[in-house]
Amino acid sequence: MTKTSDVVIVGGGIIGSAAAFFLASDTTFNGKITVIEKDSSYQGSSTTLSAASIRQQFSTPENINISLFGIDFLRNLSEHLALENEQQPTNALDIGLQEKGYLLLASDKGQETLRNNNLIQKELGADISLLTPALLKERFPWMNCDDVALGSLGLSGEGWFDAYSLLQLFRAKNKELGVIYKDGEVTGFEKSGGEIVAAELKTSESASVEKISGEHFINAAGPMASRIAAMAGIDIPIESRKRCVFVFNCREEIANSPLVVDTNGVYFRPEGEHFICGTSPLDGHDPECFDYHVDYSLFDEHIWPTLANRVTAFESIKQINAWAGHYAYNLLDQNVVLGTHPDVGNLYFANGFSGHGLQQAPAVGRALSELIIYGKYRSLDLSIFGMERIINKTPVKELNVI
Repeated sequence: MTKTSDVVIVGGGIIGSAAAFFLASDTTFNGKITVIEKDSSYQGSSTTLSAASIRQQFSTPENINISLFGIDFLRNLSEHLALENEQQPTNALDIGLQEKGYLLLASDKGQETLRNNNLIQKELGADISLLTPALLKERFPWMNCDDVALGSLGLSGEGWFDAYSLLQLFRAKNKELGVIYKDGEVTGFEKSGGEIVAAELKTSESASVEKISGEHFINAAGPMASRIAAMAGIDIPIESRKRCVFVFNCREEIANSPLVVDTNGVYFRPEGEHFICGTSPLDGHDPECFDYHVDYSLFDEHIWPTLANRVTAFESIKQINAWAGHYAYNLLDQNVVLGTHPDVGNLYFANGFSGHGLQQAPAVGRALSELIIYGKYRSLDLSIFGMERIINKTPVKELNVI
């Protein structure tokens, strides 16, 4: 059985749903949009299992501008995602956005990087302030600053929110706009003349292979991006890498805490009455991985000692919960791969965010819609993240990868 669509999006998480939204809400586009998602519960989705935060503290101008648009979008959800055809509760668009900032800490070795990045951030309008150890201690008296040379704090426009709520808002609005969400797993592509003409998928509804034909296709498959690309005969350097998030209680009050990134990359932030924390696995312990098993040794042997050093009250914390999700990790430069490949002109990639996908979804969704509708970027030129750098192995160097 073959069904027809104008745009077929593989992956119904935050990236695919954002792309569908910007396509469907553009008045010059009248095509049919189908989003294929293999896990409509989103229990294993990178979107819902992320630490759900947004920052402007990058070193690459394009990444900063992407997040500047992202925070503006989140602040004004009622202008974008409010439903017109049905009544919504007054709090329906509340995603719990907490603009309490990121605080990046640097040792002597890292402070020059923070200073150089701050010049770029402030030039682009990001509200980021550099704080000496004395100023850090004054603002955060619960923090040990003895081994800190400099801190970089987002005064506004940075923080965290409820990722699942945002995703559900996108889905509800998209359905109102006529976007079709299809439960199923893409198993291959049908090609003709060097382009894709249909996606093949299996569903729980049918024992036979179903096909959805289309003019444009988007790979928004997150950690599964390389498998989808391979179905089109394209190799991309993106792997699924596991990231664990731990929840802990602290008996003492830690007032006014931002999301703190320590000098070694360990982070923590408030989550209601608790805290969450995490870090990238140690070198040599980060293979491609698709399971959801939590590595508790990472907390015991690496994260907890860092927390206890930074905040004395964290010496006696209790770890009460944990979960594992996955980054779509770009092996070349940990930045998104965006746009088409010269071998398959109608397959659009939005992959390899390496942990930045949730916060970059609004700008990337808009960018994908512009490429499909107008054939070029119109709002924000993101050509620096194009496929050419992957083919030529010329990375975009982003210094602030967390």
